[in-house]
Amino acid sequence: MSTTPDNTSPEEKPSFGFSTRAIHVGQDPEPITGAVTVPVFQTSTFAQDAVGKHSGYEYARTGNPTRTALERAFASLEEASFGVDFSSGLAAEDAILRMLDPGDHVVIGNDAYGGTFRLISKVFGKAGITWSAHDLTDPAALAVSWLDKTKIVWLETPTNPLLNVFDIAAVAKVAHDNGALLVADNTFATPYLQQPLNHGADIVVHSTTKYLGGHSDTVGGFVATNEAQIDTHLRFIQNSVGAVRGPWDVYLTLRGAKTLAVRMDRHLANAAAVVDLLDGHEAVAQVMYPGLASHVGHEIAKKQMSGFGGMVSFRAAGGRDAAIRIIESAELFILAESLGAVESLIEHPGVMTHASAEGSPLEVPDDLVRLSVGIEDEADILADLAQALQAGC
Repeated sequence: MSTTPDNTSPEEKPSFGFSTRAIHVGQDPEPITGAVTVPVFQTSTFAQDAVGKHSGYEYARTGNPTRTALERAFASLEEASFGVDFSSGLAAEDAILRMLDPGDHVVIGNDAYGGTFRLISKVFGKAGITWSAHDLTDPAALAVSWLDKTKIVWLETPTNPLLNVFDIAAVAKVAHDNGALLVADNTFATPYLQQPLNHGADIVVHSTTKYLGGHSDTVGGFVATNEAQIDTHLRFIQNSVGAVRGPWDVYLTLRGAKTLAVRMDRHLANAAAVVDLLDGHEAVAQVMYPGLASHVGHEIAKKQMSGFGGMVSFRAAGGRDAAIRIIESAELFILAESLGAVESLIEHPGVMTHASAEGSPLEVPDDLVRLSVGIEDEADILADLAQALQAGC
């Protein structure tokens, strides 16, 4: 059986600050040449010392030193014992869901990424997995309506795209009291703002395509956990189905994460300015942002997050047509799916990222606009959004 080096060692536990860990954990200078940056090990196989004896690497699907560096670094950022890098966020989610057996049940929040909903309902549904959507802002109601076959509770916080906030610890208690696992999608918050494992989650999943990579130039996923058995399962599935990335994409993501903290600080500042513009604007019926005191999850966000994120959603006062006009009038904001990168993006979730949820409990309002606020100059962001809003009046 092939092996790869352990993801973490005692010295990699979070003794340094966040940015220091992002730059250094798993990324010591390369021992032969002294290269400061982790090399791109562009190889498919590794020479072995003898039959059945190797240095920890034998075939690149099973392990690659560039990937190991990222896994150690990102596990440290999530304050996790283990971490596994995947070819995409959905590949990471797929590996988690393969822990289930036919007849098992998944609880998903009633606001979640459309791709997650599609994977659970359309793909795993055919494999005999059932699901139900719940308002996870009310853990007590979830406990009352609990189904015995539930094995996983799947939670995003903040959610995509309505930016609801769920109490991770409270939902974790309900799941654990009933023998289930809590999976937390931490893509929107990032480990810079929130570490769900420290609040009781069993598994944390990311689309590293978003904030962790941060530059719209690579696709990837990541799973963190403190449970060795879960880590073993994930690695078995990954190796079995080949859900791995090439080392260049891994390198780009690792490079991007080195600046996560400074980028997030700018995202936070720009998002707060955008919310100030939107709140009370005549073209806007409702602003969705956890940093608003009026947000129903504001106090929970303050408890479990160190900042409120760079994502902002709002409903257009003039309905769907007004929302479309606003979106298509933006110039600096790029009309595109995805999020969490240096450039500002704007989209219509109902038609774009969440079309697969139409007709389901996760269907989103058709007047909804989602903004991924970038790190451009604040004045330029606000000027563009202001002129776009005028089209919606």
